[in-house]
Amino acid sequence: MSSVIEVWLRIINNLCMSSAAGGTVRLYSLAQTPLSMSTAPNSPQLIDPNWTVYAAPISTLLQVSEQLGLDTDELLMASGLEASELTIPDRRFPVNGYFRLFQLLADASGDPDIGLTVGRVTFLKGLNLQLYLSTVCQSFRDYLNLIPSALRLRGDIGQVTAYREGNLVELRWEPLLAETGRKRFISDEMLAASAGIFNSLCVMPVPVVKVNFTYSRPQDVSRLEATFGHNLAFGQSYSSLFFDREALGFPMLKQDHKVAPDQDNPFLEFFEGDDPADQLLSNLKQSIAQYLPEGEVTIDKLAGKLNISRRTLQRRLSDRDTNFLHILQEVRSKVALRYLSDSRLGITEIAFLLGYGDQGSFSSAFKSWHGVSPRDYRRK
Repeated sequence: MSSVIEVWLRIINNLCMSSAAGGTVRLYSLAQTPLSMSTAPNSPQLIDPNWTVYAAPISTLLQVSEQLGLDTDELLMASGLEASELTIPDRRFPVNGYFRLFQLLADASGDPDIGLTVGRVTFLKGLNLQLYLSTVCQSFRDYLNLIPSALRLRGDIGQVTAYREGNLVELRWEPLLAETGRKRFISDEMLAASAGIFNSLCVMPVPVVKVNFTYSRPQDVSRLEATFGHNLAFGQSYSSLFFDREALGFPMLKQDHKVAPDQDNPFLEFFEGDDPADQLLSNLKQSIAQYLPEGEVTIDKLAGKLNISRRTLQRRLSDRDTNFLHILQEVRSKVALRYLSDSRLGITEIAFLLGYGDQGSFSSAFKSWHGVSPRDYRRK
């Protein structure tokens, strides 16, 4: 089995959202192929024992439980999870333990809107990562390209596909386990966290204009309306958020308009020691840094970005006594140091930003570059 924020969920390891040259998103009508495809079986009825989640979503549930005055130790024990293991780097947990914990929280709180609360906490805890993503994206369209990769930060829970419906874009939540799509608290968390993220990333607001829910209409919809607006539809086939297509071109919010990197060259500061006259290397390195969160950075993709052929790029790099793989690792090495200087970013989040599928792979690579693990480097 190959996945907001903490942005929506990792959902399927090899899930990729296609992008056209220049980083644009290809949108399709509902009758056509979706933006992102999954190799997982449709609507599986049993939990695959290989499905796992990272500690982050479990920790979010525990934080909400604690704020509500619930006994977190008791909830963990009942769900079969060990509190001591939540601090182990790159530790993954059976997804059924996560589902049990969420169900126990919903039952113990007695709050039918608990998923909205968890979704808000998920959104807020992931804000720092989202700001870094806004640095590598020029537009909301670019950000949507990163959703499948960003979902890896959560685990094997579901996938997100995007469709075009007239003047609207639909982002559809499709859980790996069909039963969880009918559990209100899980759908509510996914949609609430995503709506919060989408409306906070751009200079212009990206409001949700319509929402579909798979569950029946509850008696009290006041919190749902406060979160999503009044255009709500229940008993639908999928849980989905809809927003206007014009939002795809909205520019991303930058961290600070006075001190942030140049919008056209957002990673220029990472390569200050390079020859400024070598425009090819400068553009290549910045493009690599921007594509890293998508996971797969290939010479063909970068050649297309630079509007040259693969062979031409290889030849020009050879003329400089280097090659694409060497440049790729150099970029990852330098950008990793910058990210590690920000203590608000977790090691798993940094691994994602650098295009690694897991923290272990990043840690091994970092040690080969700098002689120490990322955690030991950060402790210096």
